[in-house]
Amino acid sequence: MSTVLPEPGAAPRWVDTHCHLDAPEFASDRDAVVARARAAGVAMQVIPAVLAAHFDTVRQLAQQHGLAYALGIHPLYVDRSADDDLDRLAQALRAHRDDPRLVAVGEIGLDGFVPGLDWARQQRFYTAQLKLARDAGLPVILHVRRSADGLLQGLRRTAVPGGICHAFNASAAQAAVFVGMGFRLGFGGAMTFERALQIRRLATELPAHSLVLETDAPDIPPHWLYRPAAERTPSDPSPQRRNEPAELPRMAQTLAGLRGWSLAETASVTSANAVAALPGLGRL
Repeated sequence: MSTVLPEPGAAPRWVDTHCHLDAPEFASDRDAVVARARAAGVAMQVIPAVLAAHFDTVRQLAQQHGLAYALGIHPLYVDRSADDDLDRLAQALRAHRDDPRLVAVGEIGLDGFVPGLDWARQQRFYTAQLKLARDAGLPVILHVRRSADGLLQGLRRTAVPGGICHAFNASAAQAAVFVGMGFRLGFGGAMTFERALQIRRLATELPAHSLVLETDAPDIPPHWLYRPAAERTPSDPSPQRRNEPAELPRMAQTLAGLRGWSLAETASVTSANAVAALPGLGRL
């Protein structure tokens, strides 16, 4: 992959490949969140849907703020989704197929971490959404949590035009298979924790062309957004502050340090990888 670095002195420009800007945590100051991201150099965000009821919302937010979006049904939400929500997804993909801001089918996948989920239903929704992505010619944004082998089995049966494995934390061998299938792997807040040895090892050792950056805001905050017990109060006992896309450049400093890159090189490589994973970004 050829890397085109910005002009000397130019501020790095970043792509947040995974941000749930539609989340209720942003309801009170969403415009300010987008403004802070832009001021920090985050030029683009991808907003993935998690429920059929959110399809219009993520599309409207992308249009309003000049961002990108994906449509899909998250594995953690299949139990509260109706079977005909898959038809709603198919209809939405057809209705918006000419929308340049629609760049993927997602967030879809499998979750083997949360207890009590209906695994068979997850698999059925995942398989159906892979087929919709294939038919639409769109890449996918995959939820990968203790589910890499199951996801790979689905991809072997239903080939799609690549995409991104969000919040990747599987083995190096599994990473190599995903990358061989044309996927890029997402790294963000979890990478900033020194104890996240496996994630940091992957971020250090994987091929440069396989890495993209993401926040998963408002979730997966970096280490500096966690509060020690002494700072918590009865009215605000949460151990973590809200994550947001403006944090991405500081997360990128961790990746730069692990790889021995400059910030400019980190921005250039990861942004180019984001476009390679989600080619629709190149039109924006």
